[in-house]
Amino acid sequence: MTHILRHFAVILLLAAASLGPLAQPLPAQAENGSTAAATPRTDEGTPDYQVWEQVATRAEEVLEAGRASNQALEALRAQLVEWRTRFLSAQDINSARIKTLRDQISALGPPPAEGETEPTEIAERRAALNAQLAELQAPGLKAVEAHSRADGLIREIDSVIRERQASRLLELGPSPLNPSHWPDALAALQDTGTQIMGELATGWNTPSRRASLREDLPVTLLFLVMAGVLLARGRRWVMMLTARLVEKGRGRGRAVYGSLVSLGQIAVPALGILLLTAALASTGLAGERGMQVLVVLPVLGFTFFAARWLGGRVFADHGVSHPLFDLPSDRMAEARFHASGMGVVVVLAGTLAALGEFGGFDDEAQAVLGFPLVVAGGLLLLRVGQLLIAQSRVPRPDGQERPYRSRIVGLVGRASVVFGVLGPVLGAIGYKDAADFLTYPPILTLALLGLLLVLQRFVGDVYNFLAGQGDDEASADALLPVLIGMALAVVALPFLALIWGARVADLTEIWARFTEGFMLGSKRISPSDFLTFVVIFAIGYALTRLVQGTLRSTVLPKTRIAPGGQTALVSMLGYVGIFLALVIAVTTAGIDLSSLAIVAGALSVGIGFGLQNIVSNFISGIILLIERPISQGDWIEVGGTMGTVQDISVRSTRIQTFDRTDVIVPNADLISGTVTNWTKQNLTGRLIVKVGVAYGTDTRLVEKILLEIGEAHPLVIINPPPMVVFQGFGADALEFELRVILRDVNQILGVQNDLYHEMARRFVEEGLEIPFAQRDIWLRNPETLRRGGNAAPVAQASGAAHLTEDDFGQGDGDSDGGGEGGDGR
Repeated sequence: MTHILRHFAVILLLAAASLGPLAQPLPAQAENGSTAAATPRTDEGTPDYQVWEQVATRAEEVLEAGRASNQALEALRAQLVEWRTRFLSAQDINSARIKTLRDQISALGPPPAEGETEPTEIAERRAALNAQLAELQAPGLKAVEAHSRADGLIREIDSVIRERQASRLLELGPSPLNPSHWPDALAALQDTGTQIMGELATGWNTPSRRASLREDLPVTLLFLVMAGVLLARGRRWVMMLTARLVEKGRGRGRAVYGSLVSLGQIAVPALGILLLTAALASTGLAGERGMQVLVVLPVLGFTFFAARWLGGRVFADHGVSHPLFDLPSDRMAEARFHASGMGVVVVLAGTLAALGEFGGFDDEAQAVLGFPLVVAGGLLLLRVGQLLIAQSRVPRPDGQERPYRSRIVGLVGRASVVFGVLGPVLGAIGYKDAADFLTYPPILTLALLGLLLVLQRFVGDVYNFLAGQGDDEASADALLPVLIGMALAVVALPFLALIWGARVADLTEIWARFTEGFMLGSKRISPSDFLTFVVIFAIGYALTRLVQGTLRSTVLPKTRIAPGGQTALVSMLGYVGIFLALVIAVTTAGIDLSSLAIVAGALSVGIGFGLQNIVSNFISGIILLIERPISQGDWIEVGGTMGTVQDISVRSTRIQTFDRTDVIVPNADLISGTVTNWTKQNLTGRLIVKVGVAYGTDTRLVEKILLEIGEAHPLVIINPPPMVVFQGFGADALEFELRVILRDVNQILGVQNDLYHEMARRFVEEGLEIPFAQRDIWLRNPETLRRGGNAAPVAQASGAAHLTEDDFGQGDGDSDGGGEGGDGR
């Protein structure tokens, strides 16, 4: 039993290791086969430049010779990357001391201009400091030069490897359609099988191995039975459990639990493959090649089971809530079948690659044996692409435009069709590498995109579960699942690059470039510096908002500062706090902005012209907040707009009119224009009410009545008392004005309404008449008016006469007021 478990553990470890590249790069070897083991050993943080010179020289010789394999170049590149990292760290040697020396030199003042002199003591001190500065800068400058050299060598190696990859794709090899290559290919495959069977026969003929097999036979048979059960029935059991959770489950979370349980469709059969592999390995009959096949077998089995599970999740039946696709059920089943077929093609291609590696297949054998898989993969890509195109053309039930995802699905489907046609065609011609490149990466890309869709849907289901929503409620409108989905898409990009031929070294190089940062003046800004800047600024911003909130809600309400002043104080504190947070963040991160002074000066000219209105409004807003000619709640009139000030910001002021509409007024208009503030100092204000009486009315009586009306209103101030002004003799009436001072000018309309009502009532009681305009009309040539065809003399204009517009000549109007005449003539 211990023997079996040991084999099982070995198989697990080897299978895990085989998930990566089957052959790791070996140490770089020169042309004579010696292994280069030079590493950037340092002494007190300084790189060993003698060893580096040897490594760099050898790398240049290898690149110049051009005979090293890609594997050797990759190993050499790894050493150069290690050296480059060390040189990057060495560039900051003595940085603190260098900064101190520069500050000391700056304290001495600028150096004298040409032809001028400075005191001897200062000159000697400046020379000594400059000498120390040059001595301390030497290691950093040397590290910069070595870093540039290492970086250049790494770029050359990457360029050589990329050129080889490109030339290999365009290399024309033997055509698999040539019948002369078929017997050799079959013979190579048969020889490999014969070698594996020969190893099994040798193991069986070894007495010690047969004895070990007999000893462990019960456990081996147990493992074989368990593997057979898991492979034959495990997936079906998991599918039944998943369907029961989805269809008969109660409460929220069914989709989440169903998705998690469905992973058993991969785990259970994969466990069966591991048990089968461990059982076969425990027999001890497998030789070297047999063990290589057993090591690859779990990986290939996992690949097939994962492909089958992914196809089932992407092209799930319509019984699942919110399926990813809306194709008919028969086409969904066909898509699942094709997804499993793609898994079979990838598994067979991996098996063929493993057999060809330890079997030593030549180019003809690899082309002939691999061509059927390329054709099968091309047909599967073609059919899946057609299904995706059909999905993109499914009409929306609401008649709206197709969503963006449908257009992406259609584009992926068309690309799949193109790859499905080009791969087999190029493979038939003899471009084996190009055919493989146009067949297997597209299949893996479809798998990656499908996995991305499944994960995004799972994130949505988890969000619904945590938010207390039902499984049938879509989470497309929620922001968090969308952001997580975007993050998953970004994470998938490196895997997509690896699928399409990018090397791991390419990705690590991108990451190294990112971590190195960029130069800003004489300071290198790294991601850690930027992260420090963001964290410090975020802390300063949060503290500023916290202090603002405390002042606004706790401190300022207990003071005697006006509401407008409180708003101005809080706003100014916010701007000062954000500015201080920015300065502290820049200083803490060590960002030197002095090199941007010229650029900032140039940009200021453009800002002055392009943003002058915004800057003008900003400055005007600051003036408003400091001088406070208007405050929040004031009743103002500006540019023909009258209303109450609701909010004052640095760019504009919001005024609410009496129609309850908001008007946004630029602050520059409030500073440069004429503004009437009705409630700046206090709420008192004057109201003027005009009224007219008929000619012949006692003017003193009218004055007395108007004064009584004004003094009787509760909102009218007695000191100064109301005033009545006899304005003059109008065209229709004797014109008077009642002028009163109100306690609250905001009530001016209500007071005016009350005064007019009271005037109407008192005038009726006193028998005073409020005149209205009268008009007398004279008809020119009235004898021309006819009635019934006969001339009818008209003695006078009568209201009963039926007159038309053509019957009238030019009329002269005259108006007068007063008297008892009330009807128009």
